[in-house]
Amino acid sequence: MLSPLTHDDPAAVAAYRLLARLGSGGMGTVYLARTPGGRTVALKTVHARLAADPVFRSRFRLETDAARIIGARHGAAVVDADPLAETPWLATEYVLGPPLDDAVALGGPLPEPTVRALGAALAGSLAQLHSSDVVHRDLKPSNVLVTAHGPKVIDFGIARAAGDDRLTRTGAAAGTPAFMSPEQASGQEHTPAGDVFALAGVLVFAATGRGPFGTGSPADLLYRVRYAEPDLTGVPEALLPLLAACLAKDPAARPAPAVLVERLHDGHGQFADHLPPLVLADIGRRATDVWLHAPHRLPAPEGAAAAQTVPAAATPLSRRRLLSAGGAVLLGAAGAGGGLWAWRSTRDGGAGTGTGGGSGGPTAVPAPTAADGAPAPLWQGRAFDREQRITPLVADGVVGFAETTEFRALDMRDGTVLWSESAVMEPSQITTDGTVFYLSSGEFEGPGVLHLRTRAARTGAETARTVDLKGFEGSYKGTELLAASDGVLFASSRRGDWDVSGDRDDTGWHLIAVDVRAGRELWRQPYAWGNVRPWLSRIVGDRLVLGKNSDDGDSFLVQARDLRTGRQLWRRRLPLKDSASYIPGQLVTDERHVYLGGDRLRALRLTDGSVAWDYGSGSATTSYGVPAVANGLVHAQEKRETPGLVSVGADNGRRHRAEAPSGRPLAPYFFATPVVGEKYVYTPVRGGLNAVALDGYRSDWVFRTEASRFVTDKGRTRLFGAGGTTVVSLPFA
Repeated sequence: MLSPLTHDDPAAVAAYRLLARLGSGGMGTVYLARTPGGRTVALKTVHARLAADPVFRSRFRLETDAARIIGARHGAAVVDADPLAETPWLATEYVLGPPLDDAVALGGPLPEPTVRALGAALAGSLAQLHSSDVVHRDLKPSNVLVTAHGPKVIDFGIARAAGDDRLTRTGAAAGTPAFMSPEQASGQEHTPAGDVFALAGVLVFAATGRGPFGTGSPADLLYRVRYAEPDLTGVPEALLPLLAACLAKDPAARPAPAVLVERLHDGHGQFADHLPPLVLADIGRRATDVWLHAPHRLPAPEGAAAAQTVPAAATPLSRRRLLSAGGAVLLGAAGAGGGLWAWRSTRDGGAGTGTGGGSGGPTAVPAPTAADGAPAPLWQGRAFDREQRITPLVADGVVGFAETTEFRALDMRDGTVLWSESAVMEPSQITTDGTVFYLSSGEFEGPGVLHLRTRAARTGAETARTVDLKGFEGSYKGTELLAASDGVLFASSRRGDWDVSGDRDDTGWHLIAVDVRAGRELWRQPYAWGNVRPWLSRIVGDRLVLGKNSDDGDSFLVQARDLRTGRQLWRRRLPLKDSASYIPGQLVTDERHVYLGGDRLRALRLTDGSVAWDYGSGSATTSYGVPAVANGLVHAQEKRETPGLVSVGADNGRRHRAEAPSGRPLAPYFFATPVVGEKYVYTPVRGGLNAVALDGYRSDWVFRTEASRFVTDKGRTRLFGAGGTTVVSLPFA
């Protein structure tokens, strides 16, 4: 998505006039820019504080060289660069096409002919790169842009000459766990065969919508990449032998890119002939958007210095510890998500966007409403939330965002940062009961101890004595805070101490309840670990309702437990493959039912877990997103030929109405929860928030934002949204 320039962004870099921000990461900022002759480019700059570091300048030169080597056919063509400038910069073509992960999210897994054409073209890209003794080292879906003429590989921020370790040091990114090769995950040399392994992972994702080693924490992904067999369920049968060979643990057993080119595609037809209509339409929309964009610069915050002529300061580096089974492996200054530049597309932008900005306060935006009636934001600011693993937390006039580097508590009224906590290295380390925030931490040496702290919502001050539960592994990977109510905190925690090897990560897990005010454990109940997916939780009356993606990855387990004892009251397994994409905050209940999407919309009775009703055919062509319930109706995105919102009765599951066509090319987020107001159902879509009027059930307006996780305050007057790079507040109607 195109974001406004900030008050301290320069007006131009060299001869290039800046039009918008495409993204900003810890190492640099990427802009949409135009030449004096009218050519649109993506222009990347290094943050000023890093420009003096000779190592970063060396990496910048290597990135420029690698981009030139791969060429315009396989990558973003280099237009111009000045690695010797005071602020080094690189201008490339602005690629018109979505990242592969967005293309798959738009219309689902790609058909086999598309996967074959994509794979053959990407193998050709790697062959071109490897012929010059350069390896990419971070090939993943977000680094592949899908254009009408073929895929383009981007982000060479951690590419290097094969066998060259001179630039490997603390602070240099080493790849993305879900698509790493086994040798890269264990800290060994990443050869061209490692790029082939990553390519196979990309093609499995294109064909199935998920990577071959699932999802979860970086430590678990690294372990599975090194030791587990890939999950190729759903891969077309004809592609299985080839992709399995590419995913061999032994690099010598993997085929060369030239072999892949020969075996994947016969070369007939144009690449666009193999693309699904929805992807082609999205490419056309992006081509229109970039020329219709009106440049805009955010005003300076009150009391800020005059605009500078260099990009804004870099985001603080993540403190999250990413561990492999063989020991600690630092995956880089940009965190687990990308290379030196973290140069990737946002959900609605073209090539060259990056992950979030700094942790400073948001900016009030007094802009008028949009032409279609979308309101102006009350305030908005930058986020650094690459992994986007939690919904915003609301408590006592404060909205909290658990980001990649810290937790920030913002004043609901104007977005002012009230306090922050950098000890929160995982979103699972913090939760709220609506009045205070609860934080967990643990020891990395010695006997296991779980520390539980209580902090006031508005001040961050400690409001109760720290509770220390001995014998529990309280680190970010050993404990997950679930929910809280009336001073009682519910959590999942592992008995034992910190295990750097990961050998004991699947043992000793318990659900626990802690009276934080009294400083004592109320109960504990053991459970089988299963997998690394987080729990989804909700307190309803005297019951703790829990949901978790099952260890087979194809179903979802829902259960209810007695709040007083932890005793399991019932348990239900539902076919729900896509539940691996659910995040905490997405378990939807009312006083009678738990509501779930998937191949059908379902309501489970809270009394016994039985199915009260289901809606939908259960066919492969129709599915339903995360629902919302209000005023006797359940609203959910329905995946069909023309996706849109549908509503059914909460008591009986009978169809109420479906969203009327609006004429807008809307692509819903199926794993984002709608928010229901008095006038609208607010549904996150690609590039914005869609307001569907309850009267008429038709889109009235779309607010342009990359935020996709929305909540409302207790008084239901404001919406708060979070995305990878954005936090925003809107009036609620």
